[in-house]
Amino acid sequence: MTAAIPSARSPHPRDHGRVSIFLAITMIGVLAIVGLTFDGAGQLRTLQRAENLAAEAARAGGQAIDRATAIQGGPTRIDQAQALVAVDNYLDAAAGTAGHTVSFPEVAGETLIRVTVQITYRRSMLGPFVRADTVTVTGEATARAITAAAP
Repeated sequence: MTAAIPSARSPHPRDHGRVSIFLAITMIGVLAIVGLTFDGAGQLRTLQRAENLAAEAARAGGQAIDRATAIQGGPTRIDQAQALVAVDNYLDAAAGTAGHTVSFPEVAGETLIRVTVQITYRRSMLGPFVRADTVTVTGEATARAITAAAP
């Protein structure tokens, strides 16, 4: 009888490298999830910044009232020319916007100011893997001139 000689070979020679392939495929998925999370959070931060800038610019524009009419006891109205300058000055100082629009809608006989701000977010992790490596987010806010009655 011949004794079995222990072999240095693995009993399953076809299994070599299977763990490496599995890890490579798994890592692609993990990196995709990390990239989606990171760039998704960045896009949400950019959207929040756009909405905050729009609100602050609308407030700055809403403070530009027609003083002569208000002093004489007339209604408090937004001076559109001054409001446009105030919004432009505020957004120029804030920097980082891709553009903005200002409109003056009429609601129930009152003129409001509506500011829309666009900011571009550059995807840092998913940029090389998707067609568009930037996304533009839009924030919008409306303000009105409020008069407070003295007690």
